[in-house]
Amino acid sequence: MQRTAKLPSRVVYTGFYVVSLLVSAVVAGCGGGGAGDGTSTAAVSATNPQTAGSSGSSSATAANSPPTISGTPGTQVQTGQAYSFTPSANDSDGDKLTFSVVNGPSWASFSTTSGQLSGTPSSAQAGNYANIVISVSDGTTSASLPPFSITVNAVPAGTGSATVKWNAPATNTDGSTIVNLAGYQIDYGTSASSLSQSVTISDPTATSYTLQGLATGTWYFAVSDFTSAGTVSALSTVVSKTIQ
Repeated sequence: MQRTAKLPSRVVYTGFYVVSLLVSAVVAGCGGGGAGDGTSTAAVSATNPQTAGSSGSSSATAANSPPTISGTPGTQVQTGQAYSFTPSANDSDGDKLTFSVVNGPSWASFSTTSGQLSGTPSSAQAGNYANIVISVSDGTTSASLPPFSITVNAVPAGTGSATVKWNAPATNTDGSTIVNLAGYQIDYGTSASSLSQSVTISDPTATSYTLQGLATGTWYFAVSDFTSAGTVSALSTVVSKTIQ
């Protein structure tokens, strides 16, 4: 039996509110945008500027500026669900950038041109994948994100699923335009006051996500968003769905 969770009319940010519930096993959520009290994932840069020249020379080659890389990778994914993370990188000299990864999960593919790490783990690949490091190089110097882990959670035994659906926020709470939206986090659980489980969607273009394997009972959901600088919005209004 499917039920539709009707949300309050509270809107956290301009243009970011729940659209609708899907027809089958669906619950809606909403999130906020931009400004928050989250912490930033520091970009680590290895600097090795080189200045060419010799005595008697009338000119010298300008020092190379190292590239920068930033982003907040998702750290959890359920088996059977797609995972995707793409860092932001820049080089002030305009040099061509190449990406690399160390300890990438066996179930994920990696793009050396964009730095995207993506894949869908199977039920046999549940577990923790630690010390993953994504780096970028301009051919002379390189920079790396801090090491991170991805925990692949086996889908728990259950009878239902719920699809949380939202609109992407357009502005921050101060009215400024969001320019570095990086993704969303869905917090959920069997208590409205304790959303003990979460899933991170490292895709700013995403507008829905399906949670599977929900056991019988009432589940509660709320959404927040985060920027590439690590700023996290407040949680949306908590909504619920009963799995029977």
